[in-house]
Amino acid sequence: MTAIALPRLAGSRTVWARRIAQLLLGLFLYGIGISLMVRAGIGVPPWDVLSQGVAAHTGLPFGLVTNIIGALVLLLWIPIRQRPGAGTLLNVLLIGPSAQLGLWLVPQQTVPAAQALVYAGGLALVALATGLYIGARLGPGPRDGLMTGIHRRTGLRIWIARTAIEVTVLIAGWLLGGQFGVGTIAFALLIGPMVNVTLPLLNVPVRPAAVAAAGRAADGVGDGAAAADAAGEEATS
Repeated sequence: MTAIALPRLAGSRTVWARRIAQLLLGLFLYGIGISLMVRAGIGVPPWDVLSQGVAAHTGLPFGLVTNIIGALVLLLWIPIRQRPGAGTLLNVLLIGPSAQLGLWLVPQQTVPAAQALVYAGGLALVALATGLYIGARLGPGPRDGLMTGIHRRTGLRIWIARTAIEVTVLIAGWLLGGQFGVGTIAFALLIGPMVNVTLPLLNVPVRPAAVAAAGRAADGVGDGAAAADAAGEEATS
């Protein structure tokens, strides 16, 4: 794998502090949002269906499986020559533990009204968290990077690449016993429009030259429109 991209961006210490804090907060909240959707019990995003299925068959904690799958996806960047950023590695390391913390704190829901409310809270939190961590411009998540890398190497349109990936992991996770349900469909339909709201609000403004550098480091997920498309097609984690 090529060296980790550490973009040398111009900007004040205040801007850098905001970017780092926003990245860390976003990744933490993303994991908590996932745990809420899991505890709602009405279906989870495709990658989390896969994590649930693997966890069910291995006995490993859900959060640890999320970390492992993120690391394995990162290995898939090698043949497509995708470059990870610092935020990419933190994505792999931090979302799993925060999801596991959320699962420890939030009980399983069984009452329909509570399930809907907890799921809606989780979905909103994931949309907010996605805007935070992508808006920090410190590198895409492993799944976003896989999508953009395949797009760049093969010429497939972004939505085709992402749809193929999501359908594949969803089927694999469902066959392994992961939780497919109305929440899975709701995530697919709603996360894009929601992130389209949060990302412009949370995108950290940087100088034009810095935007270009960040775009190269993030392999195309740096600009707001591309990031919104990537996140909208997400997730996750």
